[in-house]
Amino acid sequence: MKLSPLVKSIESDYLKKDLPVFNNGDLVCVNVLIKEANKKRIQTYQGTVIRQHRAGLNSTITVRRIAKGIGVERIFPMHCPDIESIKKVRC
Repeated sequence: MKLSPLVKSIESDYLKKDLPVFNNGDLVCVNVLIKEANKKRIQTYQGTVIRQHRAGLNSTITVRRIAKGIGVERIFPMHCPDIESIKKVRC
């Protein structure tokens, strides 16, 4: 058995199935699980998708928003367990 099919079969167990389809320029809302000491909370990060890296389990999106007049970019791994949900707000 080749390594590639074996890796794909293992990765398929960890892929999220409920992700929306979006493109660059779409406004998305990403809910991230934040762990501080012994507390957990959900933080919402809303911004525009400026980059997508599609690589199976290692897929990421870069989201940019303007906070207090300064552009802030954040890279989110799409299949990470700390990502609670990703919702497409508008095109």
